[in-house]
Amino acid sequence: MSSSQESRAVIYDAHDDGIAVITINRPEQRNCLSREVREGLREAWATFEADASARIAILTGSGDKAFCAGGDLKEMVETGMAVPPRDLYALPYDTIELTKPTIAAVNGHAFAGGWMIAQACDLCVASTNAKFAITEVKVGRGSPWASPLIHMIPQRIMMEIMLTGKPITAQRAYEIGLVNRLAEPGAVLDAAIELALEVLEGAPLSVKAARETVMLSTEMGRSAALQAARSAHELTYNSEDAQEGPRAFAEKRKPVWSGK
Repeated sequence: MSSSQESRAVIYDAHDDGIAVITINRPEQRNCLSREVREGLREAWATFEADASARIAILTGSGDKAFCAGGDLKEMVETGMAVPPRDLYALPYDTIELTKPTIAAVNGHAFAGGWMIAQACDLCVASTNAKFAITEVKVGRGSPWASPLIHMIPQRIMMEIMLTGKPITAQRAYEIGLVNRLAEPGAVLDAAIELALEVLEGAPLSVKAARETVMLSTEMGRSAALQAARSAHELTYNSEDAQEGPRAFAEKRKPVWSGK
């Protein structure tokens, strides 16, 4: 990695195996969502979406103390920010259009906006020393972005987290379903890469349709979701890979996916 890359607020690193790692690189600022970080994330997500060789992205933070400490409170004071513009933050699948899966690798504290961007990713791996908190009530701000959390954790737990603003441990986040996997400190990125590689074993169109099925199922009733899911999988069933998978199984070999 070049020195100019290392000095960037957000680093985009594309691996040959189809994984892109996006790193918030302001550990001295606890990787808060300053203007330069926001702009860097917007650029990184756009690069990922446009990169045909990148099939899955991992979002993480530099250092071992903070994944992301949230919004830049000093900037809010300086600008007198009231209601944040909807597009202020580059949120996957919300203010940023993405068609590929994402994993948050939470290496430290994920507070307020840090929780927000971890929540926005499809999957989450966390270090055992990480902590999560929705702290907006502590500073008189709001957290409308947290509303989809109701599809991830129980109502009573969500209520306590949001009303008290108190942090929960990574273990607790795992127990309530916010976190998919835990990793020892210093090993969270490796654990996220391991999970990403497991996703990449699947046929690309099947993975895409599976992700769409999960998301539409959170927004529709049972019958509507079934109908929409059938439509989402039609391209998958008619793909070359739908023939390659059974053929490879019958021939007792690993499938070679074309993504077509």
